[in-house]
Amino acid sequence: MTEFWLISAPGEKTCQQTWDKLMTATTRTNNLSTNNKFNIPDLKVGTLDVLVGLSDELAKLDSFVESVVKKVAQYMADVLEDSRDKVQENLLANGVDLVTYVTRFQWDMAKYPIKQSLKNISEIVSKQVSQIDNDLKARASAYNNLKGNLQNLERKNAGSLLTRSLADIVKKEDFVLDSEYLITMLVVVPKTNYTDWQRTYETLSEMVVPRSTNLLFEDHDSGLFSVTLFRKAIDDFRHKARENKFTVRDFQYNEEEMKADKEEMTRLSTDKKKQFGPLVRWLKVNFSEAFIAWIHIKALRVFVESVLRYGLPVNFQAMLLQPNKKNMKKLREVLYDLYKHLDSSAAAIIDQSAMDIPGLNLSQQEYYPYVYYKIDCNLLDFK
Repeated sequence: MTEFWLISAPGEKTCQQTWDKLMTATTRTNNLSTNNKFNIPDLKVGTLDVLVGLSDELAKLDSFVESVVKKVAQYMADVLEDSRDKVQENLLANGVDLVTYVTRFQWDMAKYPIKQSLKNISEIVSKQVSQIDNDLKARASAYNNLKGNLQNLERKNAGSLLTRSLADIVKKEDFVLDSEYLITMLVVVPKTNYTDWQRTYETLSEMVVPRSTNLLFEDHDSGLFSVTLFRKAIDDFRHKARENKFTVRDFQYNEEEMKADKEEMTRLSTDKKKQFGPLVRWLKVNFSEAFIAWIHIKALRVFVESVLRYGLPVNFQAMLLQPNKKNMKKLREVLYDLYKHLDSSAAAIIDQSAMDIPGLNLSQQEYYPYVYYKIDCNLLDFK
C-alpha cells in the first residue's frame, strides 16, 4: 500500500499521550495500520483571518503541486519508454524512496524558513513548483518534437514495400541514369505473382527493354523489381502494370536527396541520445523537488487546519498512518470512535456517508472529526 492517511488530534495532557492512544487503538491488538509521528516544526501562526484564507489557498496549491508531481513522474515513464522497473528507481525524494521520505519526514529549514509567515512559505512553494511546471512544458515539447520527427523518419524506413522509403534498399548500379531515352522504374510485385511478372513484363507495353528486370529486395508479401523502358512508354506501362496487380513506385534515383535523408536520420538519432541523459537527470532532480514541496504543503495544511479546529495555543499531534489494505473500513471506524468527541457535527456526515443517500454527495467530502489528508505515493498511471 502506498496510501497514507495524514491525521492530527489535539494533545491530551501531552502529545505523547495522544500518540500512545492511537497506537493502542490501531496497532497493538488489531494491526490496522503502520504509524509514524509526523514532525511539524513551530510555525508562525498569524491571525485567524489569515489562517481561514490560507486554508482555501493551500487546498488549491495542494492540488496544483500534486498535478505537477504526477506530470513529472508520468513524463519520466514516457521518456524511459515505460520500462516500469527503471521508472520507480528514478522517482526518489532527497535520494530515498517516497515511502521512506514520507514516513521519516523532516521539515527542510533551508528551503522553507520557519521564521517566515505561513503565507510566505506557501508562496515560495507556489513559485518553485510553477517554475518546474513551465520548464517541464518547454523541455517536453522540445524532446517530443525531436522524438516525433525521428519516429516519422523511422516509419518511412519500415513498413511495406508499397509505402516505405526505398533509399536504403536501392543502389546506383540498379539504375540506368543520365539517359535521354531510357529510364529504370521500380515495381512492387506480390510474391504470388512473380511468375506472372517474369512472363508478362516485357509485353506490358511497347518499348520495354528485354531481360531488364531484377529482383532488388523482398519483404514478407512482395518483391521490388527494377525494369528499364523508354521514357515515352512510362504512362502506358504504369497503367498496364496496375491492371495486372503490379504497383509502380514513384521513385527518382537522387543521390543527394538520399544522402540528406540518411544524414537527417543520423542527426535526429544523435540529438535524441544527447538530450536523453540531461533530460532524465532534470526529471529526477525536479521530481524530487516537487514531491518534497508537496509533502511540505500537506504539513502546512495539517498545521493550519489543526489550529483552526483545535484552537490556540498550538497543541496537537500529527500522525501518519499507512492503512492495512484489508482493514481500511475498520480503521475508519476505530478512528471515528477515538475522536468523535472532537466534533459532533461530523457524526451526522459519517452516518449519511455510511448510508450513501442517492443525490447526497457528502461521502465525497471526506470530512472527519479529526484533521485528515490523504497522501498517495502511487503516482504513475500505466496504460
